[in-house]
Amino acid sequence: MDDDATYCVTPADAPAALPSPADAGPPFAECVLCREPTEYPESAKGATLCPVCAWQEAGRSACSG
Repeated sequence: MDDDATYCVTPADAPAALPSPADAGPPFAECVLCREPTEYPESAKGATLCPVCAWQEAGRSACSG
């Protein structure tokens, strides 16, 4: 196998990471399951879920017959 030193090198201008919702903007509501910030403001009514928990909950309810 050929050891290519450039195989795992990333471009210098690549973004380090996507900003999280908690980094900027108004205060966001916490997810009721995992307590991560959601896409909803703190003033949102009802049970707020982060995108990950919302996706998992949709999968559970779709398969619950």
